[in-house]
Amino acid sequence: MSSVQNSEHKTLTMLSEYLNQAALHNPELESAFYRWKAALDKIPQVRALPDPRFTFAYYVRNVETRVGPQEARLALLQTFPWFGVLDLREDAAVQEANAAKAHYDNVKFKIFYDVKNAFYEYAYLAQAIRIASQDVEILRYFESVVRARYSAGAVPYADVVRVQVQLGRLEDRLKTLQDLRKPIMAKLAASTNLPPETQFPEPQTVPVMLLSKTDGELLKDLPESSPQLKRFEHLEAIEKAGIELAKKDFYPDVTFGIEDIITGSALVPTTPDSGKDAVIASVMINIPFWWEKRKSAVREGRAKLASTSKAAEALKRSLISDMELALYKYRDAQRKIDLYINALIPKAEEALSVTLEAFQAGTHSSLDLIDAEKTRLEFQLSYIRALADQAQRLAELEWLLGKEIPCEIHGAILPEEGIGLGH
Repeated sequence: MSSVQNSEHKTLTMLSEYLNQAALHNPELESAFYRWKAALDKIPQVRALPDPRFTFAYYVRNVETRVGPQEARLALLQTFPWFGVLDLREDAAVQEANAAKAHYDNVKFKIFYDVKNAFYEYAYLAQAIRIASQDVEILRYFESVVRARYSAGAVPYADVVRVQVQLGRLEDRLKTLQDLRKPIMAKLAASTNLPPETQFPEPQTVPVMLLSKTDGELLKDLPESSPQLKRFEHLEAIEKAGIELAKKDFYPDVTFGIEDIITGSALVPTTPDSGKDAVIASVMINIPFWWEKRKSAVREGRAKLASTSKAAEALKRSLISDMELALYKYRDAQRKIDLYINALIPKAEEALSVTLEAFQAGTHSSLDLIDAEKTRLEFQLSYIRALADQAQRLAELEWLLGKEIPCEIHGAILPEEGIGLGH
């Protein structure tokens, strides 16, 4: 394994550990998980029949009959909802559990996005500090060269001042980057549910992510894979089941019962069937009399379904828009990566080396040297920024899709070769 691949492997291993940490200890994700679990436990509740009812009645005054006095009455009743009601209730509960699962998935990928976004920002900062530190050392070398030439009377004192001013600016920029490390680490700690003072090791590189799918394929996957859209699909199914349940309310529930009337012995013991209990079978139905109430319930269900459908449509448009923008930013970052690493940075390195040689030969001023150094630094930092932007946008795309996106990972980092100072 090359040094570049080794750095890449360590960086991704580090990120994987942070993602596991976030998934295991995030209270928001745990809340979504238990909400899903509660929804699953609701399913066996709604598909069960109502509890049977037992009635015991004691006759304070006995009813005298030919076979004996009636002393008490026992009854057992069981209500059965109309055909299909239990199935609809179960279907609604299943869809509610599926909606809770989709919400859980969305929360999970949002947390993963937060972790990746903070991690790649921290990785960018670490590389930016390294680059800026190297440029400070290079500028200090330039200052020594300019001072030597000034002492020899080859350049005016203004050249020394220019280099010192640029060195001061660069040192201030480096200090700003170093001071940014603490809040960036605090953000990473918050996303991984760790104490804000947690110290994280610096990532050795920012990986390049090359998608293996086209923009069209990713956009096509959105409706089928997005947990946010899936949740609304299940919510729509719940509302549809609610409408059908409201329609079923026009039909009665049926209650079957059996009663036993406890009878004492007859006054004349020789009476036929003396003391024989009376057994009664019964059927009861409720009468769906108030139809306007039931019609209103159906209209309510249809209005809820329309509201959910419109919300799903609005969300889909918003997600497509967000994905289009994320894809644009991803492709733009990819283009910049290729531009900087293959064209601009090598040319800036060459220009700085040539300018330094020309300055030492007395054909260029310190201002030319400073401009060449500034250009090189900006190209380097822009390259690292593009690397971080690409990785962050990929993380955003995975959050929007609700799944990992297949991609090729390359360990492209800023070249560490010297700039040809000739010493």
